[in-house]
Amino acid sequence: MREYVCEPLGNQHDRTQFDCGVSVLNEYLTKYAKQDVKRKASAVFVLVERTEPKRVRGFYTLCATSVALSELPEQVSKKLPRYPEIPAILVGRLARDVSCSGVGSLLLADAITRCVRVAGEIAASLIVVDSKGDAATRFYQKVGFISPPNLADRTFLTMQTAEKL
Repeated sequence: MREYVCEPLGNQHDRTQFDCGVSVLNEYLTKYAKQDVKRKASAVFVLVERTEPKRVRGFYTLCATSVALSELPEQVSKKLPRYPEIPAILVGRLARDVSCSGVGSLLLADAITRCVRVAGEIAASLIVVDSKGDAATRFYQKVGFISPPNLADRTFLTMQTAEKL
């Protein structure tokens, strides 16, 4: 079995071999990810094998966002502060190389763990994902993400639920 580690994107990582099968995600990693990190627009984390630490096997991005309280289902919103906007962390992109099936769950687990840790220092009540398509939405729902009825492609997880995971 392969051993993986998730770490911040750095100059040592070879992004050119990465192929998740989605050209916009491949292009993001090769052309724009380093710029986003430099400009503090997104934090980018890469999954690498311990035995091949330069080759990117997967990645995800995190950034701050907010969600309108009115967009959330009542069973969730009633447990949150009564502010118009609720602080959240956005998992903006998440992708794995086509050669590495099964590591999507590792990437998401690392992202959730990182969000919980950061939320202890910088307030965030939710983890948000804008999932692309039904298969992606089902992937997030298996973990406990909820899709509000009025926002089909947006899923979220309360930080309280994330802490339990």
